[in-house]
Amino acid sequence: QVQLVESGGGSVQAGGSLRLSCAVSGYIPSSYRMSWFRQAPGKEREVVARIFLEGDGTYYADFVKGRFTISRDGAKNTLYLQMNSLKPEDTAMYYCAAGPRGAWSTMDTRSYNYWGQGTQVTVSS
Repeated sequence: QVQLVESGGGSVQAGGSLRLSCAVSGYIPSSYRMSWFRQAPGKEREVVARIFLEGDGTYYADFVKGRFTISRDGAKNTLYLQMNSLKPEDTAMYYCAAGPRGAWSTMDTRSYNYWGQGTQVTVSS
């Protein structure tokens, strides 16, 4: 049974930084991808960043390029999202997700069969 547990959210002022963590328990094949999504009230869930577990290829949404960095520590079974230069519009619930590389794109939530419970990020101006 795979479980994903996010932590590291909180409240910061604009320009600040946070590092989110996603602790993974259970077995996830190396052929999977893992991503961070976010969802603000009244908005659809959107992908923020993705990493392939095999090869570490990354993808970033345009709105976080140059500010956020996705990484993972295989030994600790943990996925990270380093968020710098935070903006009020980054306020959302952040989720980590895992799923096989397949027919649907990184941006499609159908690509993921494991989700965490989310961690709230609030950025004040």
